Amino acid sequence: MGQFGIGQPIRRKEDVRLVTGGGRYSDDIQLENQLHIHFFRSPHAHAGISGIDLSAAREAPGVHHVFVHEDLAADGVQDLMTDVDFSDRDGTKIRRSRRPVLARERVRFVGEPVVMVIAETREQARAAADLIQIEWEELPAVASSVAALAPDAPVVWPEFDNNLGLHWELGDKDEIDAIIAGSAKSVTIDIVNNRLIPNPMEPRVALAEYDAASDRITLYAPTQGVRGPQAGVARLLGIKKEQLRVISPDTGGGFGIRGKLYLELVAVAWAARKIGRPVKWLSTRSETFVSDYHGRDQVNHAVMGFDETGRITALHAETILNVGAYMGENGPRLPIDGGGRIIPCSYDIEKFYFSVKTVYTNTVSTDTYRGAGRPEANFLLERLMDLGAEACGLARDEIRRRNFIAPAKMPYRTQMGLLIDSGDFAGSLDMALKEADYAGFPARRKESEARGKLRGFGIGSFVEQSGGRPVEEMRVRIEADGSASIFSGTFSHGQGHDTAYAQILHDHLNLPLEQVKLIQGDTDTTPAQGVGTFGSRSSMMGGVGIKRTAEQIVVKATRIAGHLLQSDPEQVRFDEGVFHAGHATVTFKEVAKAAHDPARLPEGMAPGLDENWVYNRHADHFNFPNGCHICELEIDPDLGTVEILRYTAVDDCGTVLNPLLVHGQVYGGVAQGLGQAMLENTVYEEETAQFLSGSFVDYGMPRAHHMAHIAAYFNVVPCKTNELGVKGAGEAGACAAPSAFVGAVVDALKPYGVSHIDMPVTPERIWRVIAGQAA
Repeated sequence: MGQFGIGQPIRRKEDVRLVTGGGRYSDDIQLENQLHIHFFRSPHAHAGISGIDLSAAREAPGVHHVFVHEDLAADGVQDLMTDVDFSDRDGTKIRRSRRPVLARERVRFVGEPVVMVIAETREQARAAADLIQIEWEELPAVASSVAALAPDAPVVWPEFDNNLGLHWELGDKDEIDAIIAGSAKSVTIDIVNNRLIPNPMEPRVALAEYDAASDRITLYAPTQGVRGPQAGVARLLGIKKEQLRVISPDTGGGFGIRGKLYLELVAVAWAARKIGRPVKWLSTRSETFVSDYHGRDQVNHAVMGFDETGRITALHAETILNVGAYMGENGPRLPIDGGGRIIPCSYDIEKFYFSVKTVYTNTVSTDTYRGAGRPEANFLLERLMDLGAEACGLARDEIRRRNFIAPAKMPYRTQMGLLIDSGDFAGSLDMALKEADYAGFPARRKESEARGKLRGFGIGSFVEQSGGRPVEEMRVRIEADGSASIFSGTFSHGQGHDTAYAQILHDHLNLPLEQVKLIQGDTDTTPAQGVGTFGSRSSMMGGVGIKRTAEQIVVKATRIAGHLLQSDPEQVRFDEGVFHAGHATVTFKEVAKAAHDPARLPEGMAPGLDENWVYNRHADHFNFPNGCHICELEIDPDLGTVEILRYTAVDDCGTVLNPLLVHGQVYGGVAQGLGQAMLENTVYEEETAQFLSGSFVDYGMPRAHHMAHIAAYFNVVPCKTNELGVKGAGEAGACAAPSAFVGAVVDALKPYGVSHIDMPVTPERIWRVIAGQAA
């Protein structure tokens, strides 16, 4: 308890090290005698491989090895297949693609790796790759999901006959359409949720070495948890996972995509074992653009009905997801298990039809990116609510109040079966409106008009689902000097676990924060059932795991204290780091020292205070972060430029472990959400599926001048499904910012008859709308 415990705004312990150059990233690691890898990648979006001439590359200076698919296949290296197992309504199974580590006979997107060159230096490997001669048979290609569904579209996988991987449905379409047709009002919207390139600070890197004596590979790579890559790489290599050690030091940004299995990791690990020397691959930023998973890329069509009072009668929603050339690990889950499971989001909608089509195209695969389907779902619902307000003659805040899931209806089971345990959606809206000074907006709008500017106000209510996979293991070991080591199954890559977990231990063991050490990112020390960090799961899964582990430590330490004080353990109480038995006391530090001395322990007790907890969460016990964000902005109608003037964020993330950490997560999520809404867009040439957004010259990223000060507040409604009362925080901003921003832009453009505008809302797009041209 006290000034360093749960709820206190403690600065991150890890920040001093990171901001003073003390970070240790995968690329900082150099191994003696290491060689360097460069991947030759396809320049074509779709082509057959008729022949490969590697002779000149093999003779190039510094080159040791040049490998192709057949080399890996000869050693039994397997293809990657998604583990998603959905079916069409008629029972037809999802049509899975098989992705080889290096291309086999055909390439299906620009950037697909074809040849692996290994040389003394990176420069020599890259120069040798330029000498590779490949006979290509160019094939027709398709980039957009809508075009890929056309009957005459080029087929990415000929064995499938067409590009539809899955058509999943929920609800009775005819019933829902009939309800909407009979409603007093209805609104329709078509949305393109733009494809994004996540762009972590640190490009990917992999470094591997093989120890023949132990028949073991050690692989260094940035991840969001080492157990997943260990299992995946080992599986594709055909070895036991114990034969592969994975180490992730500091990771420069995760955003979901660092939690995926990448085939370059398989190739690097295989090469180290094959040639018996350490090998290293460092991705360039250009490779990041064409080799890291992309995000979003959905097309949505939705119709919503309303009764005479503005209450929603039914929702019909259709989603087309572009999965790219190969179906990723989670690709089809994003709209179904990600977005679909929270639809209808903040709103009480009893009647609902939902359709998802996953479509193959000649593009980079899409997969998990911050929010993983929930930003798309919330954006769709919020745009419908704004349209509904206009159709029903209601204020945008009022139509939301009339349709929010009321606290009295909690726990609320969604159409997809998830149980929302808690939330005060109307309260968060009211708080956001008050803090954003909604009452004063008309006067501010008039002031903007006097200067020839257009002012808009946008609301983004949201709810998302956190908790992720239902198992997590955490371990706490108390050292002889009374300090603690946390062996974490979760993985911190910017969330501040070193600080938040120490605060939890402080509350339970009264340890100073500086005496708590976080140990993570190594399969040799990570708990066996440690899953990692994604889906805003760490505060709940890891936090509860630490709490329960600390409680076990107190139980054992109390027995030891009773022995030292010659008192019945039942009579011993622990308070603020001291064990009391009557007037006799012993400190936690003294008990820790005694715990490591068998001579001072009760008979039969094993030495040490070293406990772990495997947290198996109940199937219904997710958590549902929610809130309301408001964006106020101004548009220059002559230029189409946008200036964000105010951004107000009200979040319900349950019990707040550390306000500074949560604010940091909110700010980061908002920045990424606004990046999608304002600037970011991945462009392929439709006729050839050539990649046109291959660098920051062609791909806009948000910068400081695009942002406004984010005023962040909490509407705390403790979660009822875990004993810490926490809800996730990391993805909230990405869920709320797009709808708040686009809503504000549309509000500002009302004089021009605008009801919707697709992201990214660039100055050019706004200028064209104002000029009366198609956006």
